[in-house]
Amino acid sequence: MNEMIADLITLPATTRPARLGFLGVGWIGRHRMEAILASGAAEAVAVADPSPEMAAEARKLAPNAEILGSLEDLLTLDLDGVVIATPSAQHAAQSIQALQAGVAVFCQKPLGRNADEVEAVVAAARAADRLLGVDLSYRHTEGMRQIRSLLKAGELGDVFAADLVFHNAYGPDKPWFYDKSLSGGGCVMDLGIHLADLALWALDFPEVEKVTSQLFHQGQRIRGTAEQVEDFATATIELSTGTVLRLTCSWRLQAGRDALIGATFYGTKGGAQMGNTDGSFYDFRAERFHGTSRELLIDPPDDWGGRAAADWAERLRSGLRYDAACEEYITTAKVIDRIYQGR
Repeated sequence: MNEMIADLITLPATTRPARLGFLGVGWIGRHRMEAILASGAAEAVAVADPSPEMAAEARKLAPNAEILGSLEDLLTLDLDGVVIATPSAQHAAQSIQALQAGVAVFCQKPLGRNADEVEAVVAAARAADRLLGVDLSYRHTEGMRQIRSLLKAGELGDVFAADLVFHNAYGPDKPWFYDKSLSGGGCVMDLGIHLADLALWALDFPEVEKVTSQLFHQGQRIRGTAEQVEDFATATIELSTGTVLRLTCSWRLQAGRDALIGATFYGTKGGAQMGNTDGSFYDFRAERFHGTSRELLIDPPDDWGGRAAADWAERLRSGLRYDAACEEYITTAKVIDRIYQGR
């Protein structure tokens, strides 16, 4: 697939910050809220969360924001956009509701529990002509930005293989993550979606020809339509370019560290890798490989966690409306579906 070209239909640019509502302000919702507000691209008009404690914590970041009870309440206000950080089962319906109300959306991943849900959200954004963003945050690490630039410039030659891994030695602490009807799946939906998106984005979304996968629950293979969510998964994805991707992710793996996160690309002229340092979830080093030698591209620190949210807010303030690049979310969701189907 050729690189998506944004449909650059814009509203008149404005110097005022975008007016945002924040739906779901647990830890990650507040972190993204803080990043958006720090960028100066937006102001928090209101927050809504079922937990009064979480709403009160969020209001410390924006003392003038109203505290409301629901998305419906948020949509009664004069908003430019809504930032959604609720449980996964609610993402698609809430995003569609906001878009149909004429409000732009930035949503936590996954945008939907399957490709059908994601397609429905993208269709709603297209019909409403509103900006849609998803928090695929690892695209915004400086290491992956530099590696993607190398790939696009042909510096690594023909890329024939890539290995991507995300092991979280803890696993989620919310019960809904372990209910397939609410989460859509286990570590693949939680972590593997980042790996699939990173690989496809870095390589400009080529066609996917074949997917094979193995999923495990507590060390046992998951077969058929079992209700357990996977805590270990590995997948091989063959692309139309001839490139082979190998993705592996897990929760609570005996990994000897808090986390193991990395993306490595191998080409005929060299390789490149981004990987976390010392088991950190946040600190990444990127290197370029020349045979047996290494060239440092970037070392920590790199304050990347809120960049996707801040970038969306800035584009919203600039007047950008529907951006056809959001159709990439459908491509990634279809790959995730095929990993669950094993084909």
